[in-house]
Amino acid sequence: MTTSAADQLTALLHEDNRYDIPYEELEALQIAAINERFQSRREQIKLLGHRAAQAGIDAVTRLEEAVPLLFPHTVYKSYPESLLMNQRWDKMAKWLDTTSTYRVPAPSGASDQDIDSWLDELAAQGFFVNCSSGTTGKSAMMVSSRSDLDWCLQEAVKAYCWGSGVAACNDRRIFGLAPVALTPRNQTTGDAYYKALQSPDSEPFKYPVPPITVGNLTSMVVLRKRITDGTATPAELEDYERTSAARAQQMEEAIVKAADAIIESRADRLHVTGLWSGLYAVAKVVRERGYAAADFNPENSIYVGGGLKRAQLPDDYREFVYQTFNILPQRNYQNYSMQELQSGMPRCQAGNRYHLPPWVVPLVLDQPGEQLLPRAAGEYEGRAAFFDLSLDGRWGGVISGDRVSIDYRPCACGARSPSIADSIVRYADLAGDDKIGCAGTVDAYVRGVS
Repeated sequence: MTTSAADQLTALLHEDNRYDIPYEELEALQIAAINERFQSRREQIKLLGHRAAQAGIDAVTRLEEAVPLLFPHTVYKSYPESLLMNQRWDKMAKWLDTTSTYRVPAPSGASDQDIDSWLDELAAQGFFVNCSSGTTGKSAMMVSSRSDLDWCLQEAVKAYCWGSGVAACNDRRIFGLAPVALTPRNQTTGDAYYKALQSPDSEPFKYPVPPITVGNLTSMVVLRKRITDGTATPAELEDYERTSAARAQQMEEAIVKAADAIIESRADRLHVTGLWSGLYAVAKVVRERGYAAADFNPENSIYVGGGLKRAQLPDDYREFVYQTFNILPQRNYQNYSMQELQSGMPRCQAGNRYHLPPWVVPLVLDQPGEQLLPRAAGEYEGRAAFFDLSLDGRWGGVISGDRVSIDYRPCACGARSPSIADSIVRYADLAGDDKIGCAGTVDAYVRGVS
């Protein structure tokens, strides 16, 4: 039986050299794999079929032909806010269906069903909806399949071990120093780390604030829309102020509790995780109590996800956190990814560069996201786009909002895969806007179907 090109590439997850394969050895196989995915998905994913028809593409034989088939990251935020405001989950299901590989069923619940109940119903049928934090004003929503979550269980730990040099041998106490967003991907990745790293001799520390549900995230979208429209009632605004104040109080108390707990466990081998804002806040209290690196285990490790999320921190915030919890460079795991993908690009230690695995195909575009830039002999810069061949529940090709510098030459760490410099910035932060050429028509199509 012939193994497909995509299966050959994703099977490399289990090989030790997965970040050490030159691009030239993979290019033909990656193009063949993208075409396989295109041929099998074009009739399944409505937006993909629409894009292919518009561009007149019947096959992908060159990477340039894949560019018109990429989805702008904004497409996963293109639902009308009115659907959330009016709890029209039947319409939201149709909207999700346009970018899903498998047909998203209509809700069977009552008309007053909240979004969390609706998403639980979808999960019970094998449709797992991930939701981004909505830092830029609106949450992205996208479907994963059970196969996707199974992939995350394996890939997350393998990327972590490669990037951190830490073996997955259940010898650490995990300290979560941030509220947990209860999305399927986040929960699955967290479960993977617990199974691989958490010592059976201790309990993981979970940040003492209620978890953030998709309903919590989307309620902010609804309220922002109502405030903008002038339709927010005094009661809604009062409830928002009350909830915000209570949440702020919980966060302040959680920071102190977390600092106390981590000081008490300072002799243990710790794995610290969270967002920079929360890590910095806890580290500051630890320092105020008179503790620092010399008081903590020298084998501690850390994983920070999600970037700054526009938090305002001092210039030395990273060094402050590392020096507080005694994090040595070789156990500082950093990973570049995004909700629209599901695979990560772990950062190496010697080169401080994010390395692409064989199943994630880089497509570096011009700023409007319309043209594939010619591959340069050295490092060059452009808009990041990727094709994640491991994705099953939705299309793997996405145009991001990030400006990256990529290099196809071997890295200082010795790995020969394409790598991205640790200087990633959002176009929205550079110019106050993020205009992707195809976004308007693509988003309009998806909105129109709902």
